[in-house]
Amino acid sequence: MKRMKVLFIGDIVGNVGRGALRKVLPALKTKYYPDIIIVNGENAAAGRGITAAIAREFFDWGVHGITMGNHTWDNKDIFEWIEDEGRIVRPANFPPGTPGRGSTVIKANGKKLGILNLQGRTFLPPLDCPFRKADEELDRLLTETKHVLVDFHAEATSEKIAMGWYLDGRASIVVGTHTHVQTNDDRILPEGTAYLTDVGMTGSMEGILGMERGAVMHRFLTGLPSRFVVDEGDWNVHGVFFDLDDATGKAKRMEKIRMSETDWAMM
Repeated sequence: MKRMKVLFIGDIVGNVGRGALRKVLPALKTKYYPDIIIVNGENAAAGRGITAAIAREFFDWGVHGITMGNHTWDNKDIFEWIEDEGRIVRPANFPPGTPGRGSTVIKANGKKLGILNLQGRTFLPPLDCPFRKADEELDRLLTETKHVLVDFHAEATSEKIAMGWYLDGRASIVVGTHTHVQTNDDRILPEGTAYLTDVGMTGSMEGILGMERGAVMHRFLTGLPSRFVVDEGDWNVHGVFFDLDDATGKAKRMEKIRMSETDWAMM
C-alpha cells in the first residue's frame, strides 16, 4: 500500500525557533523521510508575523509550505509579496478581498497535499465562519487531491475539537495551532482524519509561550501593557508526523514529535 508522509512543525517563535528548526530538520528528514513538510510561521519574525527573507530561509531548508494565523499582518511588508508566494497560506476566513490565499496545493516528491488555513472565532477577533469556509475550500481542494491538511489556528479547545469532528472523513489531517502548548489527544477519528488539538511550538521552553517571562508576568500581575520579547533560553521543537493512504487520503498513523535542546545535545 502506497503512503504519503507528511511532517508538520508547530508555531516557529522568533530567532530561537528558527535556529531550532534549522538544527533539527535534517535529523527529522532522516528519521521520517517526509514527502512534504509544512510549518506554521506566524510568529517567526521576532514572535510576530513573517518576512519574505524568513520564508525563503524555510524553503531553502526544505520546507514546502507555510501556514499563518492571527499575526499574519504584523510585518507590514507581507502585503508586498504574499500575493506572489503560492506556498504560504493565511486564514481562509478573512473577509473577501484580503491579500493572499487561504488554501493551496503543494506539489513535491511526486505527491500533492492541499493545505487549508482557518482561524477560530472564540476569544479571537471576529471573522467569517471557519466551518462554512472549510466546506467551501474543501469542495475545491478535493477536486485536485485526496490529501488535505487543515491548520485550525484557534484559541478554544472546544472549537478545535468541533472542527476535527466536522471534517472527519473529508480532511486527511486537522491540527490546531496558536496556543503553543502541545496537547496529548492525538488520535485518528473514526472516518480516517488524524486529529490533534494543538501541535505546540518551536521556540524557547524557558519563557512563557516563547516570550520572556518577566513581561508576561508583569501584565498578569498589574493588568498593564507590556512589551513582549522573544525569550533566548533553551529551545524545544514540537511537531507531528503523519502517514496517509495514497489511494483514499485517510490517515493510517500519526506520531507526535517533542524534542528539547537537551535531547538534541545528547543525540
